[in-house]
Amino acid sequence: MNKANFFEDIQQKLNKVIENSPARDLERNMKAMLTQGFSRLDLVTREEFDIQSQVLARTRAKLEALEQRVAELEAQLKKP
Repeated sequence: MNKANFFEDIQQKLNKVIENSPARDLERNMKAMLTQGFSRLDLVTREEFDIQSQVLARTRAKLEALEQRVAELEAQLKKP
């Protein structure tokens, strides 16, 4: 028996033990409790965060371009 098969066999046996033990119920209860707790928090998904980051980056770039344009226009007004 090689090491890979040995570890796979142990993993399968442990999974069977966990499925038939109170640990499985504890895992389900913990997941439910965490899900409920996270739903109360004002969290965003990674996708929403990435989208907002992109929007912010575009807005920042536009603002910088507008600041440069205003500076150029002010410089033209100051010239005699």
